[in-house]
Amino acid sequence: MPTLTSIEICAGAGGQALGLEQAGFSHLALVEYERLACQTLRHNRPHWAVVEGDVRAFSAHQFRGRVDLFSGGVPCPPFSIAGKQMGHADERDLFPEALRLIGECDPQAVMLENVRGLLSPKFALYRQAIQQELAEMGYWSSWRVLNASDYGVPQLRPRAILVGLKRVYMPFFEWPIPVATPVTVGNALVRQMGAAGWELAHDWQQRANGIGPTLVGGSKKHGGADLGPTRARQGWATLGVDGGGLANQPPQPGDGPTPRLTIQMAALIQGFPDVWHFIGKKTPAYRQIGNAFPPPVAKALGESIKGAIEEYKRAISQTDTCKNWQEVRGPRLNYGPIFSQE
Repeated sequence: MPTLTSIEICAGAGGQALGLEQAGFSHLALVEYERLACQTLRHNRPHWAVVEGDVRAFSAHQFRGRVDLFSGGVPCPPFSIAGKQMGHADERDLFPEALRLIGECDPQAVMLENVRGLLSPKFALYRQAIQQELAEMGYWSSWRVLNASDYGVPQLRPRAILVGLKRVYMPFFEWPIPVATPVTVGNALVRQMGAAGWELAHDWQQRANGIGPTLVGGSKKHGGADLGPTRARQGWATLGVDGGGLANQPPQPGDGPTPRLTIQMAALIQGFPDVWHFIGKKTPAYRQIGNAFPPPVAKALGESIKGAIEEYKRAISQTDTCKNWQEVRGPRLNYGPIFSQE
């Protein structure tokens, strides 16, 4: 099958872009405002078309008719439980810009992610307004909360995901199936923990036999190179991790039983491969990691979207008229209402 194409906004350090690449998408443009994140993207994938600048100044008209998937992780502060939850009244809300760009490039599918708080009752009308506008552009769409731990990432990290596809594709879409066995923090990090000869690495692996709390990157004004607020740090402590900061190197021989994570370890917890390099000093590098969308989750979603598009094309090739969808897809054509929240 030929590679599908995508445009992504708010690309950050490349978590979503990497996962979609692994799912078979080629990026026409990755739009990102933060300078260091753009440097991270260019360093790891020199061939990616990185557009450094404000998404409000970006136009997608030039890509019209060439885009299979429009994706992005729009800023979460307007909907975060930790923030003021101003929603559409928050100037950082970029959903209107995402909808503008979708209208400009007319992709076959849409995937947008945000914090779980967006699916709270408080924002029901806002979600419906987004889906109404997508429906007017020809998309069926659905919301769902996905936990990163269900897709091979050793942290919970629940995220609100909006998937929309042109109506001809949506009957073929299925949300990705969770993995059978979640990855634990210990199994994900034992090699890194023992890299410098720390003799307690395998004992620590047994202690860290669970899923980690959600990493929090914070913003320029708030948050540092630590593993989050008190409750998160307590959760990390039960897994044998000191969440009060990040280490510059793996634990050394003779170190105590409760090590700190390094930047590389935090990236592994987020689902990045160990070869992915983050540009910047410790705090800005960690912020890129903590704010990223886990690549394995993006890959799973990308594969489901790609599968729907390709299955439709196969079905079209096997039928003369395709006027009767029941003959193509069977009873599952009854996908449900356009405005579904699962």
